[in-house]
Parts: sequence; C-alpha cells; structure tokens
Amino acid sequence: MKLPVIRHLQKNNEQEKLEHTLEVLESITEHRSVTENDMDVIGELITNICGAIEVHEMIDGGMAEKDAANSFAKKVMGSIDR
Repeated sequence: MKLPVIRHLQKNNEQEKLEHTLEVLESITEHRSVTENDMDVIGELITNICGAIEVHEMIDGGMAEKDAANSFAKKVMGSIDR
C-alpha cells in the first residue's frame, strides 16, 4: 500500500472506473499462466485501487479529501498493529 499512489488514483479517476479496473485485475489473477511475481504486482495494484475506492467513499460521505486519505492510512496501520 502506497498512500501517494492511492491519492493519485483517487484524484485522477472516478470510482466507477477504479471498480472496473479492479474487476479486470481480479480476473487476470484467475488465469493459470500468472506467475507468483505477477501475483505480487497485481496484488499491490489491487490494494492501492481498493484504497482509492475507500477514500472516494469517505469523501462522498462528506469527509474532506485530506482527512479521508489520512483516515484510511490510520485504519490500515491500526489493522497491521493488531
């Protein structure tokens, strides 16, 4: 997870576009020729896209953009500490 990447994706893409991209990446992971290295890269992309979608949802819920990104980062860091 890279917060600058998540912010970039959120600012420059509509939520619907991110959701469609997520579906495509998930579909790719199901193909038998995908290597472990491919899976690592795709997993990182999926994580960042999911983060951008969640930040979009927080903003749509009325949270300021900066606060939404920081809240998401704290949420993830909090789950790692458990």
